Amino acid sequence: MLFQDIIAKKRNGEILSKKEISHFVKGAAQGTIPDYQLSALLMAIFLRGMTKEETLTLTLEMAASGEQCDLSAISGVTVDKHSSGGVADTVTLVLAPMLAACGAVVAKMSGRGLGFSGGTIDKLESISGIQLDLPMERFIRQSGEIGLCITGQSASLAPADKVFYALRDATATIESIPLIASSIMSKKLAAGAQCILLDVKCGTGAFMKTKERALELAQTMVEIGKGAGRRMEAVVTDMNAPLGQTIGNSLELIEAIETLKGKRRGRLLELSLLLGSRLLLLAELCRTEQEGKTLMEASIADGTALGKLRAMIAAQDGDVRVLDDYALLPHCRSSFEITADQSGYIGRIQADQLGKASLALGAGRSVKTDTIDYGAGIILHAGLGDFANKGQALATIYTNRTGIEAEAASLVKNAFHFEKIAPAEVPLYYYDSK
Repeated sequence: MLFQDIIAKKRNGEILSKKEISHFVKGAAQGTIPDYQLSALLMAIFLRGMTKEETLTLTLEMAASGEQCDLSAISGVTVDKHSSGGVADTVTLVLAPMLAACGAVVAKMSGRGLGFSGGTIDKLESISGIQLDLPMERFIRQSGEIGLCITGQSASLAPADKVFYALRDATATIESIPLIASSIMSKKLAAGAQCILLDVKCGTGAFMKTKERALELAQTMVEIGKGAGRRMEAVVTDMNAPLGQTIGNSLELIEAIETLKGKRRGRLLELSLLLGSRLLLLAELCRTEQEGKTLMEASIADGTALGKLRAMIAAQDGDVRVLDDYALLPHCRSSFEITADQSGYIGRIQADQLGKASLALGAGRSVKTDTIDYGAGIILHAGLGDFANKGQALATIYTNRTGIEAEAASLVKNAFHFEKIAPAEVPLYYYDSK
């Protein structure tokens, strides 16, 4: 078939057949269709959209374009959680060990951070010696033996998506719901878990800025997952303010460990319990949401959740001593405090401004080839709704870079907005698909 005919068909708003979609996905993965033609088709999809059936077919073809992980040999129910990314979002490192302690098998392939959205793999790479590029056989074996394995995404997973993503980034076709949904879900389906929960962020610190767009994306991905025979659920959660109290790789790892030790509470743990209870229900490992939360709280209290994280780190050749000695993690030579210029209630904390500050400090990447500083970041000392006196510390900044102090300080200081009266409580989530 002539590829220009496929382009023209979608340009005219017509529905592509399964054969046509399969043709262009295979052509992208194999490099037999030129970039300029693929770009033209992506723009046509961006402008004309896709039906539910087209989007499902596109996702399944992308998932089938490379290696697919077969977890069927594992005894137990395999689960996975995907977050669309945010600031101080350390949920995976808290949630995954709790789920494993409650009997779920967490076989998770995670990504690295780009922009001010942190990556789980970067956070774990703060641990000396840890292996996060595991062969598929080792990934499957460890998941079955320990009930928990987190590794980087295989380069052979959904290769067509890598081609499409690079072209979308270069041709201003990123913000297409069918293309975003198929990109995320093709990798989730190829990773093999039976139960998948999607945490779709919305707000200033997220890719999806509005609740409406986040809801549309969440519903589209749930339909795709169910169409592929997976147990699916999605939650649209708030990312107008940082989720945790730390931003930066080793700092967020410490916060996760402290949470699993029962020493930290707050929105990070609250969201982890919410998402975990949904996944335990999907996996039929509890009867009610409250029972799921109780089981996970117990896994913190009796130390089994922390034990699962310890077992995972050891199995992946990491230095488990970091769980008790944070001095073994990367740290920065320089630190300084940001203080309040006025007294009042903290009505808003702009997550995107703090994310940009963390980039300036070296904690994130502007492009994929950037080198990150695992010790750099920010610790927040005040949260939404807190009353702060003039001169009170709002945050501490950590960096090894020089000459960026003024820029980082300005971004952090301007992220805090003060009000005369206490603000209304920010909801943790706006929608769930259960």
